Amino acid sequence: MQRTFTRVLLVVFGVVEAGVGVWPLVAPMGFYQDFPGFRRGWVAMDGPFNEHLLRDFGGLNLALAVVLVGAAVIGTTATARLAGVAALLFGVPHFAYHLVHLVHFDSVDRILIVATTGLGALVPLVLILLPGRRVTTPATP
Repeated sequence: MQRTFTRVLLVVFGVVEAGVGVWPLVAPMGFYQDFPGFRRGWVAMDGPFNEHLLRDFGGLNLALAVVLVGAAVIGTTATARLAGVAALLFGVPHFAYHLVHLVHFDSVDRILIVATTGLGALVPLVLILLPGRRVTTPATP
C-alpha cells in the first residue's frame, strides 16, 4: 500500500503534467510562444515552431499524467514505482537537455528552468525510493 504522501505526490505531479499536456494539444502556438505563462518564450527560444512535435509532447505529457494519477487511484506501491520509472525516463533526459541549453536565457529563466526540470527528475526518483506503508494484520484473540 502507498503512503498518503506518495498518493499526494502522484496526484500533484499528475495534475501538473496534465496542464503541460493539455495546453500544447489545445493551443500549440500559444504554448510555443507563452510557456510557462509567468515567463515568456521558453519553448520559442529553443527553435522554430513545430506543431507536430508540440502536439506529440502534449499527448505524451497527458499520458504520463494519466499514469501518475492512475497509480494514486490504484494505490499499490508497485504502481507508484512504475509511474515513477515512467516519469524518470522522461524527466532525466529533459533535465539533462536543459542543463546544457541555457545560453539563450537570462539568469532568472536559467534558475527557473533548472529548478522546474530538476523537479521533474527528482520527484520520480522520490516516488521510486519511498517505501510502501506497512500493512499490519490485526491480532486474533
